Amino acid sequence: MEKITKPTNGYQALFISIATFLLSVYLLSQVEQNIMLLWGAIPCLIITVFVWKGLMIIQPNHARVLTLFGKYVGSVKENGLLFINPFYTSSKLSLRAQNLATPTLKVNDKMGNPIEIGAVIVWQIQNTYKAAYEVADFNSYVKTQSEAALRNLATSFAYDNIEDEHANITLREGGQKVNELLEQELNERLSTAGILVNEARIMHLAYAQEIAGAMLQRQQATAIVAARYKIVEGAVGMVEMALEMLSSKQIVELDEEKKATMVSNLLVVLCGERGAQPVLNTGTLYS
Repeated sequence: MEKITKPTNGYQALFISIATFLLSVYLLSQVEQNIMLLWGAIPCLIITVFVWKGLMIIQPNHARVLTLFGKYVGSVKENGLLFINPFYTSSKLSLRAQNLATPTLKVNDKMGNPIEIGAVIVWQIQNTYKAAYEVADFNSYVKTQSEAALRNLATSFAYDNIEDEHANITLREGGQKVNELLEQELNERLSTAGILVNEARIMHLAYAQEIAGAMLQRQQATAIVAARYKIVEGAVGMVEMALEMLSSKQIVELDEEKKATMVSNLLVVLCGERGAQPVLNTGTLYS
C-alpha cells in the first residue's frame, strides 16, 4: 500500500551542511599550527557529505519512492528542496497526465468483419507504490493493456446497424457510450499498476481496406433504398390528397379506370429521377 512520507525542510539541512563545510575548511587551514584540529575537520567533512547526500529536489507533479535496504519506506509527493535519510534509495516518478495514442489495430468486430480501430488515452499515476513495484514497467504495461482493452471493445460490438439491426450500441454510432465503456475497462485493467485513466476516446474507426469498397457500396445501396422509400411514401400521400381534393371540389368525376391512370401517371412523375416531359392531349382521356 502507498504510504506518504513528509521529509524535513531541505533548507535547514543545506544551511547546516554549508556551516560544517566552512568549519572543516577553516580547521584544515589551521592544521599546520595544531595537528589536533585535523580530528575536528574530518568529522565536519563527513557530516557535510552525509547531509548533501540526503538533499533532494522534487519538481512540481513529481514524486519519489523511498526504500531502505530493499524495504519500502514511503512516497514523497511534496515539491521543493527536501532532506531525507541519506541511506534511503529513491526513484523518480512523474505524476503528470500523459497521452497514449494506440497504433491502428486491425481486428474483427462482433459480426466478424475486419475493421481498423485506434484510440487516444489520457492517463496518470495515482498510486506510486503500485506503479513502482506491482509491475515491471508501468509504461509498457499501459501500452499493452490499452491495446488489449481496445481489441476487446472492438470484438464486443458490431461496426454499425447494417450487420446487426437489433444492436443497441455500435462502434460507429455508440459515441460517448463506447468511450465510457473503453475508459471503464481501462481503469479496471490498469488499477493493478496504480494508473488512473482520465479519458479514452476512439480516434480512428473504419472498415479494413479489403472490404471497405464492398461495405461502401452496401451503405450506398441502403441509403438509396431508404431515400426511395421516403419518396414513394410522399408520392402516395400526394396522390391520395389530389384525388380527395378533386372529389371534394367536384372538379371532375373519375371512374376507377381514370383514377388508376391518374395514379399511375402521378407516381411516374413524382417518383421518377428525371423531370416529366409534358404531352399535349388534343383528344379525350381515352384517345
